[in-house]
Amino acid sequence: MTVAEPAIEIESPRETGRERAARLLGGGWIFLLLIALVVVFAALRPAQFGSSYNLSQITINAAILLVLAVGQTYVIVTSGIDLSVGSVLVFASVVSAQVMLTLTGEAGTTFGTTDAGWPIIAIGTLSALAAGALWGVVNGVLIAVTRIPPLIVTLGTLGMALGFSQILTGGLDVRAMPERLVAHLGSGRIFGIPALVAVAILVTVVAGVVLHLTRFGLQVFAVGSNEEAARRSGINVRARLVTVYAISGTLAGLAAVMSNARFSTTTIGGHAMDNLTTISAVVLGGTSLFGGTGSIFGTVVGVFIPIILLNGFVILGIPPFWQTVAMGAVLILAVWIDQLKRRARARS
Repeated sequence: MTVAEPAIEIESPRETGRERAARLLGGGWIFLLLIALVVVFAALRPAQFGSSYNLSQITINAAILLVLAVGQTYVIVTSGIDLSVGSVLVFASVVSAQVMLTLTGEAGTTFGTTDAGWPIIAIGTLSALAAGALWGVVNGVLIAVTRIPPLIVTLGTLGMALGFSQILTGGLDVRAMPERLVAHLGSGRIFGIPALVAVAILVTVVAGVVLHLTRFGLQVFAVGSNEEAARRSGINVRARLVTVYAISGTLAGLAAVMSNARFSTTTIGGHAMDNLTTISAVVLGGTSLFGGTGSIFGTVVGVFIPIILLNGFVILGIPPFWQTVAMGAVLILAVWIDQLKRRARARS
């Protein structure tokens, strides 16, 4: 007759207080931070910060960055990264501007605006979208097929896209845009909303629906959570990765058209930090650098944090250099909280 041995209970590691707080906060803390910034700046300078003109400028400043950040969100959800978005924007803006100038018969160094009609503007827009999508497909194929790390691939295409832009223009900006494009998209309004903001809202809503409410979006999250598991479940991982990077490139092309319309010129030297800015916005919004989690709404919040910080600092007379310091601290905090949440999930 044998005596049963007592069962040995293995205790799982207890969740620490910091991990519990991070799990309870979730991604909502950055939204609370955004509300707090708005409240503080509005209380300190209500007439300046709360004016309709200032609020309109904040949304316009966020529009182009938001379109880029939406594409970056798709990429980071798959546990990838796209450092080339700023250079792809520049390349697409140069291609679009030169196509429209060629079709109107204007010289590439013409200053001011041209009288190009809507058909020419449509062709120029499609050229920008196609140019952006092409770079996105190149990124996606190199990453998905050759298995080169996304950091290396997009760092390489960052330099290539910017270099081709300078080759096409001789390093000089194209300083002439169709007057209709500048008037209607750059400074126009749709139902009282700045046209650039309306475009950004439309892109954000469509991207949010696709990412969170469609089978494609579910598969994107699956690829980011566990690529091998996604492959074994029947998902074409290569096709999804190529599509995701193509989306990022196409949105960079759309942002190029918006940039041309707003500034009435290409801005070859003006987008060097767009890649880091969009990555920061996406991470601040709660999308994990390790992939598998994230939201478009969080990205919207993350985009407005640096813009409101800079706007508030300027109104208060604080040197804008402090915005960089504050953003760096908030970004580190965001990544730390993400790591705590991951540890809490792993323990559970």
